[in-house]
This record gives sequence, C-alpha cells and structure tokens, in this order.
Amino acid sequence: MSLDVSPALLEQAERGEVDEADFVDCVRTSLPYAWEMISSLVAQLKVDGGPFADNRTPPPDEHARGELLRALASDAIRGALQRHFGVRLAFQNCHRVAVFPLDESTDERLARFTSVRAQLLNQSPELRDC
Repeated sequence: MSLDVSPALLEQAERGEVDEADFVDCVRTSLPYAWEMISSLVAQLKVDGGPFADNRTPPPDEHARGELLRALASDAIRGALQRHFGVRLAFQNCHRVAVFPLDESTDERLARFTSVRAQLLNQSPELRDC
C-alpha cells in the first residue's frame, strides 16, 4: 500500500470532496523519507538559489527507495507535492530527485535534466537494480 489513509480521509474521498491539505499530510506521514528528501531540496533551493537543487545520494534501503518511487510515480501525489512546495519535481534512476522553481527561466534547464540524453548520462552499473 502506498499511503496510510486515515478513516476520516477515506470518508472524505468516499463523499467526493478531499481537502488537499489533508491529502498532503497523509503523504507526509506515509512517506517520511520521500517527504524529507523533497523538503530538504526545496530548502536548499531557497537558500542556495540557482536553477535547481538535486539529490545524488541513493536511498539507504529499499523501503526508502520505494517511498521515492511511490511519491514521484503517482500523478496525484507528485502534483500535490508540487503545489504544496511551489516547485516542479523531476526524477531519474529511482533516487535522483530534483526540484525546480516554477519560474519559466528554468524551463530549459528542466528540459535538459529530463531529456533522454541526461537519463543516459546518469546511468551506472551500481544503479542497475534500482
């Protein structure tokens, strides 16, 4: 299961109305490694500035890797995180998460980061099973 959904949040979904803040809190508590990774990158981007902030350190274990995959592979979770933090998220190789400002000036850098070329250049034998 991807998220630990409380009965109250499930009831909201069954009624048809889901408060996004409640959903984001569910993501925060269900996927703490992914939340911390994205939160720290957003903070780094705010402090350091620049076109983006990214993580190149693989997760410490498969559980943490799974959290990143669940958070970034789900359109609903990814979209909610982007709206919550006010950034665009990019993802490579099951661990390289990047945050980009919403500013259009970073569009070219985001396109390069998410390109086929960048994906190929970010390969290595130790990441074969990630």
